[in-house]
Amino acid sequence: MKNKIIVNCWIKPIGEIAISVVLTYITASLIRELIILLYRYTNIKIIDFIWSLWNTLQYEDIGRYLYIIVALPLFLIINYAITYKKNKDLATIIEETEIMVEGNLDKLIDIKASGYMKSLVDNINNISTQLKEIMIEERKGQKTKNDLITNVSHDLRTPLTSIIGYLEFIDSDKYKDEVELRYYINIAYQKSKDLSLLINDLFELTKMQNSSIVLERSQINLVDLLGQLVVYFKNEFKKENMKERINFSEDKLIVYADARKLVRAFENLLSNSIKYGKQGYYVDIITKAEDSMAIVQIINYGEAIPEIDLPHIFDRFYRVEKSRNREIGGTGLGLAITKNIIELHSGFISVSSDENKTIFEIRLPLSYNEA
Repeated sequence: MKNKIIVNCWIKPIGEIAISVVLTYITASLIRELIILLYRYTNIKIIDFIWSLWNTLQYEDIGRYLYIIVALPLFLIINYAITYKKNKDLATIIEETEIMVEGNLDKLIDIKASGYMKSLVDNINNISTQLKEIMIEERKGQKTKNDLITNVSHDLRTPLTSIIGYLEFIDSDKYKDEVELRYYINIAYQKSKDLSLLINDLFELTKMQNSSIVLERSQINLVDLLGQLVVYFKNEFKKENMKERINFSEDKLIVYADARKLVRAFENLLSNSIKYGKQGYYVDIITKAEDSMAIVQIINYGEAIPEIDLPHIFDRFYRVEKSRNREIGGTGLGLAITKNIIELHSGFISVSSDENKTIFEIRLPLSYNEA
């Protein structure tokens, strides 16, 4: 490819020079014949003067260079006409790239070119577009990092402030009796557990996103795993005066996955449905097979997730307006962890919500190896 470009860059200018020489010779010959015809059949004084001057100069020392002197300006004019568009395009490219260098990557070179000039324009435009995309991603990444630092700082400071406050009460003996002392100690302990949970979740999510986590895969019957998990959650449903409804398919739904990680993902979704679906009483857990994929739907009938929040529901620390109250609990990382777990298994998770119900749908590739 490189050699082809080099050859083209050499051959095209040589071809342009050759064409210019041929056209110069033809044009000069036509002009000479025209002058001769005009001299013979007209009485135009200027033609007579040119012809006389030409004949006189031929016999002077300058005569040997006469054809060159006459042909050279003609050659330059013709060559300029032939190469005008290419040179104009090149000047445009230089002008536009100078604008790009100043930081205006929205500017693209818009010229109608062909051959290696078109390739040059396309390559410059592609580089400009890619640089623009990289800059946008870098800005997004910087914003995400700043948001993460802000959210982590806020979520760490909240329980830490409580812990320090209650420990100060204890250290300063600002309690009435042992009952109040134990009350303060218990609150500090619970806040410490919240802090530990947040740090562990953040650490786990970071490991997943850096692809540094190793999955311990095996053949798992997804229906059995969900059945056991629902039994585990029975007390949680009962405590919140809620009822689970199961609609499992008759298929085994065998998946090749890390059982502990999947349990964590489904625990997050069930806990989420209990926290935010209390008004709807029921939580439905549905399984089915479709197009070589195992599908799990977890549905609650509580308040709808606002449409503006749906695209961000799996972002780290993102909380919809109704769940911003820290008393609801959670670290704000549960759904982000769930999404990463599902994607580590080459699966996909989505959410839809309206005034009737909120559906979290998980798709995992089925495994047909019964070993």
